[in-house]
Amino acid sequence: MFTFLVWCILFVLSWPIALVALVLYPIIWLILLPLRIVGIAVGGVLSLVWGIVTLPLRIFR
Repeated sequence: MFTFLVWCILFVLSWPIALVALVLYPIIWLILLPLRIVGIAVGGVLSLVWGIVTLPLRIFR
C-alpha cells in the first residue's frame, strides 16, 4: 500500500518517471529475488549453528 501511495505522488509530480518506475519495479524485484532466498538460507544456517553452539548450555541448565 505504501509503495502504491509513493507511486501516486510520483505520478502527480513527474508522470514519465512514474511510468519508468512502473516498468522497472517488477524487473528489479525479479533480480533481487535470488538474494532474498540466499538471505533466508544463510539465516537458517546461522540459527542452526547458534543452536548447536548453545546446546551444551541448555543441557546443563
